[in-house]
Amino acid sequence: MRKSIYPILILAAIMATSCTQNGVQSAPQPLTEKQSALLAKTLAGRVAGKPVSCISSFPSTGFTRVSNSILLYGNSGSVVYQNTLPYGCGGTLRDDDILVFEPFGSKHCEGDSIKLVDRYSGIIGGVCRLGAFVPYKRTSGG
Repeated sequence: MRKSIYPILILAAIMATSCTQNGVQSAPQPLTEKQSALLAKTLAGRVAGKPVSCISSFPSTGFTRVSNSILLYGNSGSVVYQNTLPYGCGGTLRDDDILVFEPFGSKHCEGDSIKLVDRYSGIIGGVCRLGAFVPYKRTSGG
């Protein structure tokens, strides 16, 4: 009976460490050249609008990760939304992580949580929160 509690304690310690690391606010890291190019290409010919707190999750073209603190939503339509995570993801958001969104209803809203799941192990690596959504609309000439 006593031996069966050790794996539970180890798992609890790992999860506590993960939560602690992601709960610490950290300044967003500067974008790399590749990240800057992706952001510039996606937002080219578009103008920023007034931030909104919620957007419809249908129809969805999905989120694109730009960096640990910037996500883009809706890359193929006339509007692309940029979401800057208010606390970033503490440097834990990797290219091979799966982003699991937990919206309430049919919208993605500021404050909704995102779980980071390791693609290979299935272990949850942390939880992040969405920020406000800034719409970028095509200009008439674009």
